Amino acid sequence: MRAFHPLNLSWLSYGLLKGDKTLIVVNAVGAFLQTFYMLTYLHYCPRKRTVLLQTAALLGVLLLGYSYFQLLVPDWTSRLRQLGLFCSIFTISMYLSPLADLVKIIQTKSTQCLSFSLTVATLLASASWTLYGFRLRDLYIMVPNIPGVLTSLIRLGLFWQYRQVQEKSYSLLQT
Repeated sequence: MRAFHPLNLSWLSYGLLKGDKTLIVVNAVGAFLQTFYMLTYLHYCPRKRTVLLQTAALLGVLLLGYSYFQLLVPDWTSRLRQLGLFCSIFTISMYLSPLADLVKIIQTKSTQCLSFSLTVATLLASASWTLYGFRLRDLYIMVPNIPGVLTSLIRLGLFWQYRQVQEKSYSLLQT
């Protein structure tokens, strides 16, 4: 985990504004699971201070965005449009973040720094949300998830091209 990605929290806010119960339930569960993952990661992470600072900074951005929409955008239609754009930016940044390791993958010719299961899960989730947005004709759901499909396909191509070398940081037991 490089930083906190408030995808589910931003989509939860969007669902609350639109009154879409599917968005509310799915993303409330997602927000809970992401929080649980973050706390577990933080517990085992050797660089706790860095991770806490990154998380706090991004939670601050999320809080500022929420405050902006609540206090400075009184018109409901404008608030909904701007919140959709805000959520879209967070979603796109989440999907593009794994590509930061692209140079390292090409230099080492190894996909060890990527998670295959997370890549497949991201492909399935982003494709599902893209289709759901397409079905609703909602660009704020459909468009931000398209980069998730594309970056997942790029990462799957990297897994196909470069093997995933396992580290031998464990000692073998003598029999």
